This record gives sequence, structure tokens and C-alpha cells, in this order.
Amino acid sequence: MTKRVIALFGGTFDPVHIGHIKVARAARDYIKAEKLVLIPAKQSPLKRSGPVACDNDRLEMLSLAVSDKRNFEISDYELRKDGPSYTVETVKHFQKLYGEDALLCWLIGADNIDDLPKWYKVEQLIDMCNVSVMYRSGFERPDFDKLSEKLGQKRIEKLANNIIPTPLVDVSSTDIRRRLCRGESVAGMLEKGVYEYILSKGLYGASSKS
Repeated sequence: MTKRVIALFGGTFDPVHIGHIKVARAARDYIKAEKLVLIPAKQSPLKRSGPVACDNDRLEMLSLAVSDKRNFEISDYELRKDGPSYTVETVKHFQKLYGEDALLCWLIGADNIDDLPKWYKVEQLIDMCNVSVMYRSGFERPDFDKLSEKLGQKRIEKLANNIIPTPLVDVSSTDIRRRLCRGESVAGMLEKGVYEYILSKGLYGASSKS
């Protein structure tokens, strides 16, 4: 029996931008996922500082960004938990939620590959779901061989079999926050509803001149 495919995409989304949406949609279509679940993190264990915007604001911006997107959902699971967000625990939650007939694919960007060995129980994570690495079209495919000592050859092969090419979108949340604070243009970087929400709340030091 063919399992239903569920794509899970975590991140701080501080703020969510068009790059997040475009690569998520491309990944969803590539793996033929039934749905894609966006999961904002409360606090990454690998980052010293937390998100700039509060949990409720990041949730609201996500809702605005995907309000007209088919098969996109948002989960506040990690936001409701205390402490850092561990991906392996989040995947266990969704395994219970969707059951054994679902194949879960956790989407990560190729720029996160070097940090994989630092992830909490990463071996268990790779074993229990498909960790699907998204890389920008036109660039070289990710090379996992450098991780073989830590992860083992079977897990390296599994990662290599779950690579997803995505569109090249040169946008980052860090750059957006910087531009908003300086009153610079962020045209084409944010969904209209997200941009209007940021202005209305004055997030990231934004003003009507941004």
C-alpha cells in the first residue's frame, strides 16, 4: 500500500517570506505530498538568541502568508512546548498524529547540512522519517560523504536519495529585518498581508516608509 506523504517544514519564520513559500511549494510538489505543515520553532537549540518577533506574531504572519495557498497548514506544536525545539520529538508527535500509513518528510535547506551531526538524536531522526534536503537549482548537489563518520553509510545513502531541487530565491529573514529597521524597501520579499501586518504592528522597527 502506498503511504500518504506529509511534508513538515520547520523554522523560526522571523518573518516568513516569499522564499519560504516558494521552496516549500516546490518541495511539496516534487515529493507529491498530500499537505505541507509549517512549524514555527520556539527556540532552536543551535542558536544563542531567540526569534525577534513573538510567537503570536510569527503565527499570524504565517497564517497571512498561506491563507490562499492550497494544502498548506500551520502547527503551533513547538510553540506550545517549553524549552528548545528538538526535531526528533516533533516528528514523533506527527507520527502519532498521522499514523503508520503516513510517510513524513522533514524539509531542511542544504545550508544546514554541516550542522546535522549536532542535531539532537539525529541518527534516530534520519531512521524514523525522510530528512529531505532542499538545494537551489543550478548549484551542485549536496555532498553527504563528509558526514559518514558520524551518521554511517546507510543514513548517508538515505539522505542522498531524498534530495529535492528547489527554485533559487535570494531572500533571507535577516536581510528583511535589517531593511525594515533602516526604512529600506522590501518589495517582492514578503506576501502583501505579511508586510501590512508588520507595518501595523511596527515589527522589526518598521514604519510606513519601509
